[in-house]
Amino acid sequence: MLFALFCLDHPDKTDVRLAVRPQHIDYIDASGGMVKIAGPLLSDDGETMIGTLMVLDVASRAEAEAWNRSDPYAKAGLFKSVEIRAWRRTFGALDGR
Repeated sequence: MLFALFCLDHPDKTDVRLAVRPQHIDYIDASGGMVKIAGPLLSDDGETMIGTLMVLDVASRAEAEAWNRSDPYAKAGLFKSVEIRAWRRTFGALDGR
């Protein structure tokens, strides 16, 4: 089942995001294909990272929550809020990296 994670950063934690980003990317790379699509959310300037959007293919919401809790970004306290919702792809393709 697919779950979308919509994570918004604390506004004063840009330094945390940049410092932890390599570990976050390694965590996604090690997911064994569980992460179907991911990338930073951007401010209206199109440059400043303000959050993260990920779509996970997992068996349950509990698994998505557990995966998120272990994300280096979450462990570092980057996220102000995380919303997790079941999601169904209707249009477009989810290509791998």
